[in-house]
Amino acid sequence: MAEFRENGRLPRFNFEDPAVPSDEAAGKTHCEVSVLNGDCGIPDNMVGSAVAPCSQGVVDNSSSSNTSLESDAKSEIPRRSSIIKDGSRQRKERKKTVSFSSMPTEKKISSASDCISAMVDGSELKKVRSNSRIYHRYFLLDADMQSFRWEPSKKESDKAKIDVKSIKEVRTGKNTDTFRTNGTYDQISEDCAFSIIFGENYESLDLVANTADVANTWITGLRYLISYGKHTLNMIESSQNNMRSSWLGELFDEADSNKSKQIPICAAVQLVKKLNPGLKNVKVELKFKELHKAKDKVGSRVTKEEFLEVFHDLCTRPEIYFLFVQFSSNKEFLDTKDLMIFLEAEQGMAQVSEDTSLEVIQKFEPSKEGRLKGWLSLDGFTNYLLSPECHIFDPEHKTVCQDMSQPLSHYYINASHNTYLIEDQFRGPSDVTGYIRALKMGCRSVELDVWDGPDNEPVIYTGHTMTSQIVFRNVIDVINKYAFVASEFPLVLCLENHCSLKQQGVMFQHLKKILGDKISLDSPKPEDCYLPSPADLKGKILLKGKKLSNNCTASEGEVTDEDEGAEMSQRMSIESAEHLTIAPKKFQLSKDLSDLVTLCKSVEFKDFQTSFQSQKHWELCSFNEVFASRCASDFPGDFVNYNKKFLARVYPSPMRIDSSNMNPQDFWKCGCQIVAMNYQTPGLMMDLNIGWFRQNGNCGYVLRPAIMREQVSYFSANTKDSVPGVSPQLLHIKIISGQNFPKPKGSGAKGDVVDPYVYVEIHGIPADCAEQRTKTVNQNGDNPLFDESFEFQINLPELAMVRFVVLDDDYIGDEFIGQYTIPFECLQPGFRHVPLQSLTGEVLPHTLLFVHVAITNRRGGGKPHKRGLSVRKGKKSREYASMRVLLIKAVDDVFKTATLPLREGTDLRENMQNAIVSFKELCGLSAVANLKQCILALSSRLTGPDNSPLVVFDLRDQYPTLEPQGLLPEVLKKVVTTYDMVVQTSKTLLESSEAVYEKILQTQRAAMEFHENLHDLAVKEGLKGRKLHKAVESFTWNITILKGQADLLKHARVEVQENLKQIHYAALACNLSKGGSTSGSSSSSCRRSLEAIPEKAVAEDELTDEDN
Repeated sequence: MAEFRENGRLPRFNFEDPAVPSDEAAGKTHCEVSVLNGDCGIPDNMVGSAVAPCSQGVVDNSSSSNTSLESDAKSEIPRRSSIIKDGSRQRKERKKTVSFSSMPTEKKISSASDCISAMVDGSELKKVRSNSRIYHRYFLLDADMQSFRWEPSKKESDKAKIDVKSIKEVRTGKNTDTFRTNGTYDQISEDCAFSIIFGENYESLDLVANTADVANTWITGLRYLISYGKHTLNMIESSQNNMRSSWLGELFDEADSNKSKQIPICAAVQLVKKLNPGLKNVKVELKFKELHKAKDKVGSRVTKEEFLEVFHDLCTRPEIYFLFVQFSSNKEFLDTKDLMIFLEAEQGMAQVSEDTSLEVIQKFEPSKEGRLKGWLSLDGFTNYLLSPECHIFDPEHKTVCQDMSQPLSHYYINASHNTYLIEDQFRGPSDVTGYIRALKMGCRSVELDVWDGPDNEPVIYTGHTMTSQIVFRNVIDVINKYAFVASEFPLVLCLENHCSLKQQGVMFQHLKKILGDKISLDSPKPEDCYLPSPADLKGKILLKGKKLSNNCTASEGEVTDEDEGAEMSQRMSIESAEHLTIAPKKFQLSKDLSDLVTLCKSVEFKDFQTSFQSQKHWELCSFNEVFASRCASDFPGDFVNYNKKFLARVYPSPMRIDSSNMNPQDFWKCGCQIVAMNYQTPGLMMDLNIGWFRQNGNCGYVLRPAIMREQVSYFSANTKDSVPGVSPQLLHIKIISGQNFPKPKGSGAKGDVVDPYVYVEIHGIPADCAEQRTKTVNQNGDNPLFDESFEFQINLPELAMVRFVVLDDDYIGDEFIGQYTIPFECLQPGFRHVPLQSLTGEVLPHTLLFVHVAITNRRGGGKPHKRGLSVRKGKKSREYASMRVLLIKAVDDVFKTATLPLREGTDLRENMQNAIVSFKELCGLSAVANLKQCILALSSRLTGPDNSPLVVFDLRDQYPTLEPQGLLPEVLKKVVTTYDMVVQTSKTLLESSEAVYEKILQTQRAAMEFHENLHDLAVKEGLKGRKLHKAVESFTWNITILKGQADLLKHARVEVQENLKQIHYAALACNLSKGGSTSGSSSSSCRRSLEAIPEKAVAEDELTDEDN
């Protein structure tokens, strides 16, 4: 690891020369030189290009670890184990790394004056040039706030500065040509980069800060200066008496009952706590005492001014303040139009009106003045972002929102293993509370392991073990009471019956008497090919168990025993060297009990071919976890196809005597519906299970991905690449901050100190599994700022889950703080709070992550960790979907007819998407931006000095056009041209896609006519063995590709229509529509902080050392 000083700071650079690493440092691997994602700087080997090496040990002057590592470097870092039962991590698998962050003693930036003050003091920033050179410079704002300068520079002092009044825009992220063409693009953190667009030629000064905090300080301060210029100081002074002051003053006056203008310190602490419940009493009290000590004040009473100061220090969240200023036209509050734009453009709310904004203001603004005037203060904005409306979980999924009319085999079913156990599998106690807990959590499959008991009463426990027993009747009573409390959809009772015929009679009586007509007794119809749907079976209980043959007329018959307990006992005996073998045995089954089993008859699994030929759709096989894993590994395609029609239940390995859990994703990816979990054991696996079943109103049923349900579709459970026919998505997650992280339970090595960091994990098919971590924030569990962005490619969104894990960084062993697991389909885009949960699943009070989420279509073919949407492919390098050859002439001829439509469809989509990418780049926005944000970003520069529009949108046509209102500068001409290309490609797609779509579907329909006789056709062509299997597989592949490409075209049409709506709404919001308002108010109605205009990069031949 590179050398660092004891205080965690890096050696100071010699500013005269760009720095490069020593030969020794350069010889180290990427993993040795850099430390995980989070550094806002650039690796030293990227700084400068042709200078003498500096002394050994000199490294980049960043205060945190390196930015996102390249994929080859990431592969060298061993994946750390996930949370295990006790919440700790396995040390041996986790590589310990040094990480750096801002210390809590550094001043918190939470106001415009803080920003201006920090800028006057100055900051070290890296200056980026398009020729891959990076220069370390010290930037300062002049005391008169009229200009800022940098040093050292070989320019004359009056040239190494920029006048504030010449700044056209402050742009966040790596969104200029200079950044895009720089060789260090991938090593620069998006969160620490910003650009200043200035001068009549729209030149760009591209900068990288050492931390996102520093970048935000400069961005916010410069935007404030641009807005108010020489009046900045007056505005800062006048803002001291703002809405917050009046609101808090009123609260203080209410608490000051005797009008002494002072209140006891304990009352002041409680008042702050009431306004911010997550704060600790001791911290608030300490803050008041520190303030008194600084003023040499004696006594324990607090004045109004002191109360305001402490509230400001403790309750102003810098990250929300930076966001607030970004969207506020006047930087002091959000008016209804500011808020409207934030709700639409960032939070993804549709068709928001000013009335919507007023409703939000009335609900969340604490000050009377703000509610009266329709203004949202920083505190109101914070209240809104903390409200359930900004929860990361989409509220639409809190109720049943999926189609519940499909066959049972098309759903994942929430299932419990040995539900009666509340501890381990071998010696643990049994209790009815296990059933109550599981059923209240939405479980729809519970287990009953029934044995003969005393007094002719069957009992439930795990046979061949030392687990305690509970009476069968009591369990049935509990099931009857709680079966449909959490869900109205069918409940499956998995009966493992080991009773004598006499006690089977007692079982039958209890089931009939207690459950009555809730038991589903309708026999399956032979003419049906699939099981009934959950909707058809509402309120019904299905018994899963052994069943006598239909031609059995006797009162009992012989069946094979199912005994999972025997498996465990056998495994335990083998481990203790008593090589006991328990062979499957037969037992007598009562016909009365057999007749209660209708739709879930237990049968033994032999192999997939036998099942495809002879298994009935109402027959269900149970798979031991180990055997199921082998099937998933050796026959991934067959396993998926098997589960399209039949229910499969997977239960934990007998090795798991400690009641640990298997990873349900390993079997969900194969389509297995019933994956039985040990509900009594918390940890990662139960987090996944609980999180997964939240997505459909927690009703216990989740519809499986379409590609796993369609009769003819190609999908392999072990795919490590994109899924044919499924459009991958890009998930962009920014971990902004945390709130009120508690000290991990049982941890006392560091006292009350918490050093948190965050893991973002993706769980799904193998191609999607990934994880990224933030830097550690030292000694700050109250409000740690992370400000780190990650990007993940999700190849099968319907099966993906996102898990946020917060840990306490400790050299003894990192400790679990909290987690939250959410299905990808339930993510809400925008700025969201994530409520963290404890290891056992309880919500941790006031413990939150603040994140930003964006989801975009995967385009351009670039690797996701590099350029995302900004990578565009021309026609020559474009990858077109192709049909596989079956060697069956008649079928191949049909598939050939799709070649041209597939190319046409790809070109229509790619041309439209490439045009949008170009437009976003010209607008100075990143890949995650939408077209509404693009128009808003341009709006302030589309008006002239007299506020008359330079261009207007003609919204009378379906396709809004941009009409210049006079002679345009070159930069705007390029905007108009690129926008015209967006409209033209969108129009072409809408007008041509329907015919192409129909041609693709026509080929699919024609090919499907061969499906039933495909095997015979192949044999006639002389195909057999491996070639025959290959032909069938290729047919399935081709059908999947055709359907997928048709779906992509359909989605592209929807996307174009949405884009046109966004342009329409944005043009109206900014008064840039033809015949719209041209009054001076138009400029204030749109975002100033999102202002963007194409910059004119300084020509490369001008980039000499003298220019720096």
